[in-house]
Amino acid sequence: MLTFRFPLRLKLIIIFSLVIISGVFVLTVVGIHMIGSTIIRQAQDKVRLDLNSAREVYHGEGETVRMKIRLIAERFFIKDALGSGDHDRLRRELQKIREDNALDILTLTDHQGRILVRAHNPGIFGDRPDDAVTDWVLQRKEPVTATVIVPEEEMEKIGANYVERARIKLIPTLKSRPLDKTEETSGMFIKAAAPVLDYDGRFVGVLYGGYMLNRNYDIVDKVKNTVYLGELYKGREMGTATIFLDDARISTNVMNVEGERAIGTRVSEEVYEQVIVKGKPWIGRAFVVNAWYMTAYEPIRDIRGDIIGMLYVGMLEAPYVDLRNRVIYTFWGIAVVIVVLLIVIANYTTLNIVKPVKALALATGKVAQGDMSQRVEIHTTDEIGFLGDSFNKMAAALQEATEGYQTLTRTLEQKVKEKTDELRAAEAILVQSDKLASLGKLGAGVAHELNNPLTSIMLNSYLLLENLETNESSRQNLQLIIDETKRCGSIVSGLLEFARQTPPERVTVDINRVIESTMLLMETHALVNRVRIVTELTSELAPIMIDVNKIKQVFTNIIMNAMDAMPDGGNLAIRSRMSEDARHVEIEFQDTGKGIPEEHLKKIFDPFFTTKGTKGTGLGLAISYGIIQQHGGSIQVKSMVGQGTAMVISLPITDSGDAKKEDDSVK
Repeated sequence: MLTFRFPLRLKLIIIFSLVIISGVFVLTVVGIHMIGSTIIRQAQDKVRLDLNSAREVYHGEGETVRMKIRLIAERFFIKDALGSGDHDRLRRELQKIREDNALDILTLTDHQGRILVRAHNPGIFGDRPDDAVTDWVLQRKEPVTATVIVPEEEMEKIGANYVERARIKLIPTLKSRPLDKTEETSGMFIKAAAPVLDYDGRFVGVLYGGYMLNRNYDIVDKVKNTVYLGELYKGREMGTATIFLDDARISTNVMNVEGERAIGTRVSEEVYEQVIVKGKPWIGRAFVVNAWYMTAYEPIRDIRGDIIGMLYVGMLEAPYVDLRNRVIYTFWGIAVVIVVLLIVIANYTTLNIVKPVKALALATGKVAQGDMSQRVEIHTTDEIGFLGDSFNKMAAALQEATEGYQTLTRTLEQKVKEKTDELRAAEAILVQSDKLASLGKLGAGVAHELNNPLTSIMLNSYLLLENLETNESSRQNLQLIIDETKRCGSIVSGLLEFARQTPPERVTVDINRVIESTMLLMETHALVNRVRIVTELTSELAPIMIDVNKIKQVFTNIIMNAMDAMPDGGNLAIRSRMSEDARHVEIEFQDTGKGIPEEHLKKIFDPFFTTKGTKGTGLGLAISYGIIQQHGGSIQVKSMVGQGTAMVISLPITDSGDAKKEDDSVK
């Protein structure tokens, strides 16, 4: 009987065909994105053009002011009045001209910039304000127009009504930057100035005037009516325009929630950083007072080129968003219908393919995790069926091999672990035994070789001491010999005690006294070695319980090592202090010697390790380390080659209940 095998290739062809069909969905998404982007891009292009139009309107106002001021400056009555000094006539004529031309300010200065007449406030004259526009004309003798900021103190000279009009309460808005001040008191003006010449063409003064923009809505409303033609969308103005002083609206037709002009509201921090800080235009989506707009901002600069504000135009984003959403909904509707059809087809055609493949994938994953007992049941006669049979055979072979390997691995690991532990234990015992044996032998040898000479020195010193009753200076030196001989004997005994772990004989002392006593013994050595020793001892340290002779032995070893590290002389600082946790007394020895190489730092406390060649035994620091450990303390070493070494000894503070009487014999 012939069995028909449905080839996997044919199944894959069907699947690929369905994938191609589903590409329609991808194209739909791409189309939606492109159309949405196009709509937004067109809105941005329009608002960019609107900003150009607003700029032309704004500059046009400046040119109008400049033309007015230039024509007024050429009037004959000004020449006549200046020539005759008739300031009353100047005041009357300029006040009338200011009212006829609807100017907020109109001022005449002499050839040095001193105010002759303020038409808007005649009572104040004779001063010379810091005015960049006037200075421009004084220097160049030609007309100019610019946007300027007039501070509050200058506003008071213009007039009280202008001061009040310039005062604007700052209102924080969503995403605006933090600001310390709560109101704006400066005025922003479009100001123009022109030179005044007499009949002979000589420069005799400057005439300047202009409009204040604070709460002046002529320009922004002209922009809105010119560019947007008063168009509405759902009862709201489609377009808006604003003039900013820094980041605050001082002239705008943007409305707040109460339906009033949003004077004093502030721009978002993101726009402020782009336009005011970086001086670059902003074109894009921005939140304006209470709604999202497609906006365009550009900086307004004064005559010096400094950024003092912004010019803004914006269109409601809602019409473009609504249009984009309608297009998106339409495309999504079509796409959903297509996707539903594709899902029905794909579900029907791939069911028989996905099921066995999924079973194989699950079984393969469990085998990868170590479960070799997995098997699959696939009864098809196509390539997937053959793959299932091969998988089952492979899993069976892997299970058998893995079980053998696991048994062998566990056995080997256990044996390796046992041998490693044995070797480590034996090595530790061997190292420790070797160290203790070496110290024991050395201690016994030193005691045997030195005890007899030391005894002879001691006896003869005592005999000499008895014969020097009248020579007090020699008696002190001889007594010092006896004391040091005793200390040598103690050192020999200490070496034996270190090897035998003999407990120290502790008494409660002030460690500063021990340091001072040690220093007395080391003064001659320091002088011979040209080493300057400086002590910085903290007074009233907590008492500690120590074996004084052993600790003096430690200090002597460290000081001698420091002197050896400074063959050409140097400085040695000895400091005492409390530890940061207030539970230990710390003694620091810091020299300016050669320093210790990093590879030697871990070995310096090992018995018999020395860098002095035949001059050293390598026992000084080893014995010192043992003594400090017997006292429950520690030694820390820090060193840099060429800069010196610092050793810090830390000794625990005495518990008051365990302390013996303080040793008064410390000398």
